[in-house]
Amino acid sequence: METINLGEADGLPPVDWAAVVEKLDAGSAPRPDAANARTTWLCTVNEDGSPHVTAVGALWVDGAFWFQTGAGTRKGRNVARDPRCSVAVSIHDADVVIEGAAVRVTEPGAVARIAEAWADNGWPAEPDESGSGITAPFNAPSQGPPPWNVYRIEPRSATVVLATEPGGLTRFRF
Repeated sequence: METINLGEADGLPPVDWAAVVEKLDAGSAPRPDAANARTTWLCTVNEDGSPHVTAVGALWVDGAFWFQTGAGTRKGRNVARDPRCSVAVSIHDADVVIEGAAVRVTEPGAVARIAEAWADNGWPAEPDESGSGITAPFNAPSQGPPPWNVYRIEPRSATVVLATEPGGLTRFRF
C-alpha cells in the first residue's frame, strides 16, 4: 500500500488506514442518531463520460463495499459498460472516498453471505432461486423488480479527510 500524505505541507500527520478500516468494519457513523448518518454515495460513469452520483444502501464487508441494483437501472447499465466507480461515506470523525471497479458477484455463497449482512442491518434481503441475485419484500422503486444484481467494489485507492484534531488528508493506493 502506498500512503500519500496530502496534508504534509500543512504539518498534518498521515491518516492511519487501519483505524479507518476499523471504523468501516464497525459501521461507524458521524453521529449514530444523525439524519443521513449512513448515507453512502456511489458515483458511476455515464455513457457520455459524465458522472452519475446516487445514494445506495452499500455495506462495507471483508474490506470492500457491496451494493445491489437492477440490471436496467442507470448505475446497473453504467457498471456493466464501465466498472470504474467510487463510493463516498462519512464515518465518525472522517470522510472516506474509495475508488475501484464494480464487479458483479454471482457465486451463491458470496451472494448469500452479503444478503445475510443486509438482513442483519435491517433490510430483509435473501438470495433468489438461482442463488446469483437477491430479492427482498421491498426496495427502492427505481430498482425495478427482483432479482437484483450484487456488486463488490474492492478499493484501488482511498482518500480520507479527518475532521478532528490534529486533522489529516491522506490518499492510499492499494
